[in-house]
Amino acid sequence: MILTRRQWVAAAASAAATAGWTDAFAQAGGLKISHQFPSGTLAEGDFRDRLCRKFAVEVEKRTGGALKASVYPGSSLMKTNAQFSAMRKGALDMSLVPLSYAGGEVAETNAGLMPALVPSYEQGAAWKTAEAGKLLSKVLDDKGVIIVSWVWQAGGVASRSRPMVTPDDAKGLKVRGGSREMDMMLKQAGASVITLPSNEIYAAMQTGAMDAAMTSSTSFISFKLEEIAKHLTSGRQRTYWFMLEPLMISKEVFNRLPKAQQDVIMAVGAEMEVFARDAAKADDQAAAAIYAKAGAKIYDMDEPTLKKWQAIARDTAWKDFGEKNESCAAILKAAQKLL
Repeated sequence: MILTRRQWVAAAASAAATAGWTDAFAQAGGLKISHQFPSGTLAEGDFRDRLCRKFAVEVEKRTGGALKASVYPGSSLMKTNAQFSAMRKGALDMSLVPLSYAGGEVAETNAGLMPALVPSYEQGAAWKTAEAGKLLSKVLDDKGVIIVSWVWQAGGVASRSRPMVTPDDAKGLKVRGGSREMDMMLKQAGASVITLPSNEIYAAMQTGAMDAAMTSSTSFISFKLEEIAKHLTSGRQRTYWFMLEPLMISKEVFNRLPKAQQDVIMAVGAEMEVFARDAAKADDQAAAAIYAKAGAKIYDMDEPTLKKWQAIARDTAWKDFGEKNESCAAILKAAQKLL
């Protein structure tokens, strides 16, 4: 068969788009990994930044340099709340981002910060292979996003004027909960809610626009809230605040990679989960120590107090989430089986 020049060019372009995808990545600087957290190094700094850097190093090593990755910390590549949507469209390769930030776009992702639904690291880790995690993964896959590393983090409350430990303590406070569902529980307890990403908490507390903030122990350290907060309710023993903050990849980008590189990405991602869990637990202890040294009073939550918050969550956030759609109801039911 004799090809016309136009047919030959089209065929060559098609072949290049398929076989040359890795070369194109290499020329463009490889995979871009975005996150909102402060920049560090492989050995020091916010563990979420370190996880991304470790992931990049290991992927490049195992692919013999064929697949490189660059990390863009501090929302330097794109705005925090734009990351999930960008991954869905293939406009962003990878991101480590609080999953519940996508709650307005994909209701099921609010399961990633559902008050008192995940009470421990062990139960969070169980999601990956349990029905709850499989249902959530299927929803994300359908929306164009794949979880590479399952990262759960405990959190607590940093406050300026007075401690916030029990539901009664929340009355009259302006509080950042971190998710729509967390906000529902807080409102029921009598708080006013403030909505903003964790990297904007410091400024809001500094100006007095916010009295208290819920976030992960790691963010309490990274964003230096000990300079403002006088009280810290720690997540080191038990807490109703557990966030799913996974490393994710665009399905569109992932599907264009050779199978061998896909396998490396998923294998390295799984290995990072142990590092993440150990680092998150260490930060729970470190946050309490750092805040105490700065002069803040530290509070640990007991089981009866946790149950009070859980009862409020069950009647507000859980109920609302379960009524969203059949998919949300199924995820909630599966998650409760792990309690």
